[in-house]
Amino acid sequence: MTRRQITDDLDALMAVLPEEISKAVIKQNNSDDLLEIVLDLGRIPTSRLVSGEFVLSDTEVTRADIDHVVERLGDIDSDNRAGLERTLHRISAIRNRRGDIVGLTCRVGRAVYGTIEIIEDLINEGKSVLLLGRPGVGKTTMLREAARILAESKRVVIVDTSNEIGGDGDVPHPAVGRARRMQVATPALQHEVMIEAVENHSPEVIVIDEIGREMEATAARTIAERGVQLIGTAHGNTLENILINPTLSDLVGGIESVTLSDEEARRRRTQKTVLERRSPPTFDVLIEIQHRNQLAIHKDVSASVDDLLRGYPSPPEIRIRNADGTIKVEKAPATKPTARRPSHGVQGPLRQETEGRVRPTPNTIRAQADNGFGELSVKPTAKNPVRVYPFGVARNRLESAAKNLGVPAVLARDLGDAQVLVTLRSHYRKRTRMIVDAERRGMPVYVLRSNTVIQMERFLAGLFDLNFSEDEDDSNDAILRETQRAIDAVLNGERWVEMQPASSYVRRLQHELAQKSRLVSHSYGKEPNRRVRIFSE
Repeated sequence: MTRRQITDDLDALMAVLPEEISKAVIKQNNSDDLLEIVLDLGRIPTSRLVSGEFVLSDTEVTRADIDHVVERLGDIDSDNRAGLERTLHRISAIRNRRGDIVGLTCRVGRAVYGTIEIIEDLINEGKSVLLLGRPGVGKTTMLREAARILAESKRVVIVDTSNEIGGDGDVPHPAVGRARRMQVATPALQHEVMIEAVENHSPEVIVIDEIGREMEATAARTIAERGVQLIGTAHGNTLENILINPTLSDLVGGIESVTLSDEEARRRRTQKTVLERRSPPTFDVLIEIQHRNQLAIHKDVSASVDDLLRGYPSPPEIRIRNADGTIKVEKAPATKPTARRPSHGVQGPLRQETEGRVRPTPNTIRAQADNGFGELSVKPTAKNPVRVYPFGVARNRLESAAKNLGVPAVLARDLGDAQVLVTLRSHYRKRTRMIVDAERRGMPVYVLRSNTVIQMERFLAGLFDLNFSEDEDDSNDAILRETQRAIDAVLNGERWVEMQPASSYVRRLQHELAQKSRLVSHSYGKEPNRRVRIFSE
């Protein structure tokens, strides 16, 4: 077992601080636990440690103190960050409205050799790994060590947005080993550098820190579709945080609403429309860094997401690094679904959108969210119709849909007179007072994806247990035949041809067909409208 070694180059950071403050830091004698030094104009300087925040001096920080540090840093980038050459330290600036620097956060950067041992088996399997955790918990440290280990046997390229992985300056820190480092001019260009790294430098592994924007998530999926291993970090603490984040959910496969047939809904004993994973995840493994020496590991992101959407999330594997360096692996017992839990619901915000109801009483209509399958406790008749209250839904269209289907539905003018509330997804997600009141009364709430007659007819068909279907053409074979025709067109002189939106599985086949014909292909757009464009070389 490799003993952990820590390299922090703390002397270099102390050299840029005012003398009194650097002496106070050294006097505390806790450099191993030191995270940050905070200097704010007109306030007392403090140090942030793993155990808490401590005062460094009773004297307030002056403008001269701020200038003393800034003069020794050199250039501060457009993202208000700077570093010290050949070290991993990062200094972040806070500016006033005139652009003057009035605060500094000096984060201590450390190269911790041996920290990756706890997950080295996952890294070496060639799977794409996503690290989650709160700031300061050690995500970047682990990312840096992973790059060094993988670079011993593979071609590794680091996309270093803020020079946190490889340090400041043109020469990367020795902690990244043989890995190559590409710097990013501004954070907004990170996604472009990610694609450039794949196209120009033939990496087997791409290392990315802080995937936080939609374009970066899209670039990560494009890289994964090309068979490149990804090691990255993202904002969030748990898998559920990522899943309900509309910007980053694609990293773990995303969520979409799927409509089941009446027979399938009865077989599952669930709503007719359920939430399911939209596509294969970009990352194969997700690691939640709970604290520096304890990790929660989802070894199969696809299975974990599917289980979460079904309402009985599979427990992650827990790995703990003990004080003596040994690693303890714990597997929590599986959570069994109870009779009260629907087979396609989840806890928290996801469950609210999936179920769309709160404790329905025996005298109310049993219904689920998103125009799902439901049954009536009393069969409706012309004399005893179902009273529906539309909230945000076009009343004239709903009346037209009821007339088209010939169902006894009456639109209530007041929530108190209604048996069912129907609304749009946008209103339901805002958790308006009307929706909360309906749920407190135990009233079933149906959620429509759009304000169209076809959606309303589907809702009413589910409410009254009618057969309802739409013509769909999802044939993968047809798409692939169309792909071959596009390839032929490009080979015959077309500059490029863009395909229709398709699933990630079909897109992968399209990329393979293009590659076999020695053509270039890229994926564009956002799910579910993501599509492949085929070019000539």
